[in-house]
Amino acid sequence: MTVQGSPPVSAWERFFDAALGFAAAVILFCMMMITFVDVIGRYGFNSPMRGGFEITELMLLVLIFAGLPLVSHADEHVTMDFIDHLIGPKGKRILVSIAHLVVAVALLGLSWLIWIKAGKIAGYGDTTDVLRIAVGPFVYFMAAMIALSGLIHAWKLFTPAEPASSPGAPTT
Repeated sequence: MTVQGSPPVSAWERFFDAALGFAAAVILFCMMMITFVDVIGRYGFNSPMRGGFEITELMLLVLIFAGLPLVSHADEHVTMDFIDHLIGPKGKRILVSIAHLVVAVALLGLSWLIWIKAGKIAGYGDTTDVLRIAVGPFVYFMAAMIALSGLIHAWKLFTPAEPASSPGAPTT
């Protein structure tokens, strides 16, 4: 399977995308069910789900940070192309490489700082207020997903995509 403007996708990349995509779908479905049960309990029986808000917060954290490597791998970050037509295809490839380098360094640095913070949080034994769920593992997960996203951008430095056609150009 090849998308215009991107190299062929290998089996491990398809597995990676499918696994994270499936996990994100399951988490989103669970969040929906928790919200449904909480609303029915709150307004139908005057008894909200205990810790529903905390569980939803933690699942949202996992959903967002599990999605970050997917977005990085698919090059679906928000971009602005207001100078692309001025620099040509070679300039665009150089600019994309510089962007991947800057993003990789920034994400790996951020991951390192968050990993240090996760160690402190785990050392303090921080938990959520109602259900007393340990917060440290979630912060470690954040750091790992940010690092994975940084590694994806570093990998993209050495596997450049074919330049995509300009908007409105005919496709073959």
